[in-house]
Amino acid sequence: MNANVYLFTLDISYHVFLQHYAGAASTVVVRTDKGLTLQLPASRLRPYLTQRGLKGNFRLIIDGANRFKSLEQIA
Repeated sequence: MNANVYLFTLDISYHVFLQHYAGAASTVVVRTDKGLTLQLPASRLRPYLTQRGLKGNFRLIIDGANRFKSLEQIA
């Protein structure tokens, strides 16, 4: 099955992302480096949350059926 790779940058403050923990929002909308808009479950980003928030470059891989395969912070 083919995989699709998307690269994007996040810069979300810790306090803004806390809304996701409180249940105010369950998804995060990102724009890829190629201009595509993606909606991700906020729970997929929680492992990357620090006291500074969510900051950095990420790589999202989904399979040919648009199912999540992996997400990693690359910088």
